[in-house]
Amino acid sequence: MEYSDNTVLKNLKSRYDKFTNVERTIANFFINNREIQKLSSKAVSEKLFVSEASLSRFAKKCGYKGFREFIFEYEKNISKYNREEISNLVINTYQDLLDSCHMMINQNQMKEVAHLLTTSKRVCVFGMGSSGIAAEEVHLRFMRLGLNIEAVYDSHRIKMLSSLANEESVIIAISLSGTTKEILQGIGIAKANGAKIIMITSNNSFHLSSFCDEVILIPTINALEAGDCISPQFPILVMIDILYTYFIKIESYYQKKVNTLNALFKYDEENILI
Repeated sequence: MEYSDNTVLKNLKSRYDKFTNVERTIANFFINNREIQKLSSKAVSEKLFVSEASLSRFAKKCGYKGFREFIFEYEKNISKYNREEISNLVINTYQDLLDSCHMMINQNQMKEVAHLLTTSKRVCVFGMGSSGIAAEEVHLRFMRLGLNIEAVYDSHRIKMLSSLANEESVIIAISLSGTTKEILQGIGIAKANGAKIIMITSNNSFHLSSFCDEVILIPTINALEAGDCISPQFPILVMIDILYTYFIKIESYYQKKVNTLNALFKYDEENILI
């Protein structure tokens, strides 16, 4: 078997979806590990609470003769991680996510979501954790266009505002996993009150699409939600920027953007920029 730079990690990532739960535990360890440490089958099995036989089966499933060969190639791979290569890894991951966003764009959906926003009396953007940061960015972007919009990232306020929603409300719910309890509870309450629900998530499940009016799918990578190397907000904000571009094409809202920009650059009587 011929090996090249990063072959081991690429191999693990390409096979990841076909791994069992135990195999994913093993793969996650090797994908996220960036340290030279003792990697004997005994040491790894004790660290991950898996059997040595599982490690052997895992290595063979990845195309190696056994765990020893796998570790030999893996350690060669890890030893090459200097600063430049780590930088390239991060940049390439961002590029992969950006390319995936491009492939996942549904232009008709973006037009429909933009239309929903224009017909709403009030828009609330729900998000918890890192998704809450993205929710605030959505609020700031669309507020400048004159949209009545609010970002909500507190679980109690999510429930309260959901209970006040009605058929003239639009809820934008952001959850990378699509399983955030507070978000699901909130949109369930809002939907029962007649609100339109737009979900931004990487979870392409029938359960979400069955009660959301629109599900904007975003790409993800393993452990993205943890935010270890790549910002979890990145694919969310890319899709929001695309939606913003469709929304701003509506002439009345474009003029409101011009007005807010003029306000930012307005001079007072002393010609001091405020």
